[in-house]
Amino acid sequence: MYVKGVNLGNWLVLEKWMSPALFDGTTAEDEYYLPRQLSPEVYEARIKIHRSEYITERDFATIKRIGLNTVRIPVPYFIFGDRPPFIGCIEELDKAFSWAEKYDLQILIDLHTAPLSQNGFDNGGICGVCKWSQTPEEVDFVLNVLEKLANRYGQRKGLFGITPINEPITEEMWTSMGVTERYPAVDPELAKGSAPNTLEFLQDFYTKAYKRIRGGVAEDKYVVFHDAFMLHAWKDFITQPKFKNVMLDTHQYLMIAEAMGCEQTLDGYIEYIQEHFAKEIAKVQEYVPIVCGEWCLFNSCAVGKDTKGGQSVLNGIDLTEDKQKMDAETQKHLYEQLASAQLAAWREGSGYFYWSYKLLLDTVNDPNWADWDSWDLGKCVDQGWFPIGG
Repeated sequence: MYVKGVNLGNWLVLEKWMSPALFDGTTAEDEYYLPRQLSPEVYEARIKIHRSEYITERDFATIKRIGLNTVRIPVPYFIFGDRPPFIGCIEELDKAFSWAEKYDLQILIDLHTAPLSQNGFDNGGICGVCKWSQTPEEVDFVLNVLEKLANRYGQRKGLFGITPINEPITEEMWTSMGVTERYPAVDPELAKGSAPNTLEFLQDFYTKAYKRIRGGVAEDKYVVFHDAFMLHAWKDFITQPKFKNVMLDTHQYLMIAEAMGCEQTLDGYIEYIQEHFAKEIAKVQEYVPIVCGEWCLFNSCAVGKDTKGGQSVLNGIDLTEDKQKMDAETQKHLYEQLASAQLAAWREGSGYFYWSYKLLLDTVNDPNWADWDSWDLGKCVDQGWFPIGG
């Protein structure tokens, strides 16, 4: 099956920039500190309302209607409700499987966060902290979560596969992104000792995770390893005979291409997509199925200002001054061309998942979020930027 999918980001794993109103009344920048700044009653009400309204059965019907066949669902390490003060969300995932099976969709379960974080990003649960791999008991906790997920959903018709951990960061990306500066820690003492994961640790973890997951899932389901931002580091590891039905997941964003020196023009993006995204994915596909698990149309050219690698007002970037406003027709052409080029690149592999299905940003009335619609697949389809059927 060629994967044509979308991420249900910000549903069960919160990201402030995708739904800022959820964080109203707090200074929290991530999910770790939100319940620590709200009363238990307010936190519970806010989370339960968000989860019940953000994604519903209707969304699965829409995803099917626009021609997609798979959803990637980020879930937190506290999904089973055993890590207070967080509230579990296994019932929501149960519902998602029922909806997916009704509309003949598949689900990739993506463990998106780990205790003490695997990357220090806001989407890793706590900004500026990256100590999970240094904490053996928390590594074991994650392995147990994966085993429970595999046992619960491993025989379901709607299961595509399970990703053991999302975006575990390694040295090169840790340095190039300047993680500790981009995502400053609230508590320096808690962040003390934070460091990127080693390839050796990840290979050991992936081996253990594979055994736990494979013990519960049907043979035709995938175990999907994220490349840890090291696309070509996995050939000898992932082609070992002990691994059956495995897939590599890579995340390729134009904003990261910009940070790597890609020219912020249509021609510059197209050249980068063809020379880097397409060719590199084709090389990997020769020895293992590869999927682009996250990508989108967002780019600084359409915004009209250098976003410094996709940074926003939440990172202290002013996106309202000295902005070169692009007219709607030119912007539509830009997005159409970038959609076509990136979809062609992913066809060199085994498919893609767009990030993300929806956001709750007011891109009309809040000038700081103007031209950020391209993160939202629903808006991209509605405005003709993304082709029905992908």
